[in-house]
Amino acid sequence: MSESLKIADKTFSSRLMVGTGKHRSHTEMVESIAASGAQIVTVAIRRLNLDNPKEKNILDFFDWDKYTILPNTAGCKTAKEAIFVANLARELTGSNWLKLEVIPEGSHLMPDPVGTYEAAKQLINDGFIVLPYIHADPVLAQMLEQIGCATVMPLGSGIGSGQGIQTLDEIKLIIQQANIPVVVDAGLATPSDAAIAMEIGADAVLVNTAIAQADEPILMGEAFKLGVDAGRKGFTAGRIKAKRIASASSPTEGLVSS
Repeated sequence: MSESLKIADKTFSSRLMVGTGKHRSHTEMVESIAASGAQIVTVAIRRLNLDNPKEKNILDFFDWDKYTILPNTAGCKTAKEAIFVANLARELTGSNWLKLEVIPEGSHLMPDPVGTYEAAKQLINDGFIVLPYIHADPVLAQMLEQIGCATVMPLGSGIGSGQGIQTLDEIKLIIQQANIPVVVDAGLATPSDAAIAMEIGADAVLVNTAIAQADEPILMGEAFKLGVDAGRKGFTAGRIKAKRIASASSPTEGLVSS
């Protein structure tokens, strides 16, 4: 099994994607992302201050020869808004990669399945590489794959909630049927959450708040790197089957008798 991650026409050695929101400082942001080993960095285009071209924004703090930028449409409530921001992102970054988010309600931040599908279909027709953020819905995931999405990104739990993976059974179904990478996104709080996602066969995870808001973000970035690596190796190695009763780990025959 290849240990590289292939999305569309790009190949990555890291299976951890990271976000740039909620960091306490630009220094912590840059250093924690470096410590994570991530190669894909997502940026909320709508939340950049583009009114003053002389003012530095998040884009100015990274070496984009080193990282793949993944613009996202955070803050978009409708498919129409997401398509507008996607085109703005392409003009601004020169990248046709896009993390698609359509989230109509701010109180729970759950993605709109209909709006996401409609926007994805249009954006794919317009030449975008679309990585849609969705609820852990196996039916929607399959529909998005069929129209040409490069990945599907089901949530583990609510954005920034730190509840870990509450949708494990649904994500397993998505993984079983998918022929494109499955990236578990949202709600991960600890490196063990990332390890669980990788152990069940997810291709990657995306983490933001758990690193940005940790007491020591740089250390947490490194910890998530190790969690992802351990989970992937555990999946590749093949876990033992669970049994209903205990099974002796030492020989039961030819024992020395008293």
